[in-house]
Amino acid sequence: MSLPPPSLVTAATPTELPIRQIPGSYGFPLLGPISDRLDYFWFQKPESFFRKRVEKYKSTVFRTNVPPSFPFFVNVNPNVIAVLDVKSFSHLFDMDLVDKKDVLVGDFVPSVAFTGNMRVGVYQDTTEPQHSKVKNYIMDILKRSSGIWVSELESNLDTLWDNIEASLSKSSSVSYLFPLQQFLFTFLCKVLAGADPARDPKIAESGYSMLNSWLALQLLPTVSVGILQPLEEIFLHSFAYPFFLVGGNYNNLYNFIKQQGKDTINRGAIGFGLTEEEAIHNLLFVLGFNSYGGFSIFLPSLIDAIASNSALQEKLKKEAREKGGSTLTFDSVKEMDLIQSVVYETLRMNPPVPLQYGRARKDFRLSSHDSVFHVKKGELLCGFQKLVMRDSVIFDEPDRFKPDRFTQEKGAQLLNYLYWSNGPQTGSPSVSNKQCAGKDVVTLTAALIVAYLFRRYDSIQGDGSSITALQKTK
Repeated sequence: MSLPPPSLVTAATPTELPIRQIPGSYGFPLLGPISDRLDYFWFQKPESFFRKRVEKYKSTVFRTNVPPSFPFFVNVNPNVIAVLDVKSFSHLFDMDLVDKKDVLVGDFVPSVAFTGNMRVGVYQDTTEPQHSKVKNYIMDILKRSSGIWVSELESNLDTLWDNIEASLSKSSSVSYLFPLQQFLFTFLCKVLAGADPARDPKIAESGYSMLNSWLALQLLPTVSVGILQPLEEIFLHSFAYPFFLVGGNYNNLYNFIKQQGKDTINRGAIGFGLTEEEAIHNLLFVLGFNSYGGFSIFLPSLIDAIASNSALQEKLKKEAREKGGSTLTFDSVKEMDLIQSVVYETLRMNPPVPLQYGRARKDFRLSSHDSVFHVKKGELLCGFQKLVMRDSVIFDEPDRFKPDRFTQEKGAQLLNYLYWSNGPQTGSPSVSNKQCAGKDVVTLTAALIVAYLFRRYDSIQGDGSSITALQKTK
């Protein structure tokens, strides 16, 4: 491995690299964005869209358009500079170079009505005073919840898998996606907000589906859902959806958090200078968008990687039962190197957030592995993480799932280049960066779930959406 640690990747540009004009083009106005949008969503799909352009331009840095675009996104500029290798992508973590204001999903920003008519912390740049208040608040919530995190996780996992077992006794295959989401919703409400959905029957039954609809309407213009084309293009990708369609659901969730999460909300005011509304809307976004939404994508990928590999299961079972003592804790799973590596490798192969953006704060020189490019102030950088994390300069056999990739000394070094959380796995979230506040909690929680499964079961069969067989520990 020839690269320096990530913190140094954007330092002085190596003089031996040639300066190159950024290849690619945005095409003719209106026509270029529409053509790229159809390729992205329809003819090529996202991964192939970026791969084909890397091949065409012989560069991991190039100009292109990303959705959404014309006809009804008149205030959205789809022009981006794609950065698709580890070195160029890492510029997105340098807050001296990039501005993160209102670029969560590119130049498109869903209506602030979805978040109580305010810009929540994730849309704020590090230079905005409110950003530090919100991030400190969220990091405090995570710290305070650590005392109940594991016990609540195990308790809710017991309920989830008891139900899956009961359903599997009546059927040869059981979809676990909605039960998983219900588990996540209940668990996250308890540990993050201190709010138990069981106290509100309507929320207990439908809270997770309320979150699903709220998330979907914000993201539909930017994601593919597999509906028959051209219907998807015409009805899902052509305009932004109005908040009123899910306003009732969001208000129900808001009132639930307000009533049942009073202690957590009060800490926002007492310790961090947030109003009640600011605390609730930011807490709901972190709970619903970051945590619930992220885990809903990530955990099925993790289960799929494990359930389809019986040889790997034997190794995971052995480690889960021989290491970490009799009780699972955050510290005990840190002893389980293979389990942690499987979690990391899943995040590398299928990062739950596919795209990262940053707007150039000033003119600067951007380096890829083989060239240097001039970026102008105001230009939007876009990294497709699934391709970045398959950078062959960094990762051997990058398109292959290698369960033990992140074990031993070499694996520990590779964590410097595992980017899934708006920063490297070895980085530390702070108010001065935009790295996910719960980065370490996410990986440890996933490791706890894997360890839990292989202390409960000898084997699991299934895929990313269903379970077909479970063999309980004798």
